[in-house]
Amino acid sequence: MAKTSVVARAEKHPKFSTRIVRRCWKCGRKHGYLRRYDLCRICFRELASKGEIPGVRKSSW
Repeated sequence: MAKTSVVARAEKHPKFSTRIVRRCWKCGRKHGYLRRYDLCRICFRELASKGEIPGVRKSSW
């Protein structure tokens, strides 16, 4: 979990558009972020394994 101060700083409107920091809505992680789902890779994998993301299922072969 990211510190609340770091998450609050990311929510502020930046001076330049290239400074936007996209963070996972669940844990606040900024690396490994998937824009399509607004989640980090770790949270995405957890939710996908549980079947909580519509249209996504865990592949197995």
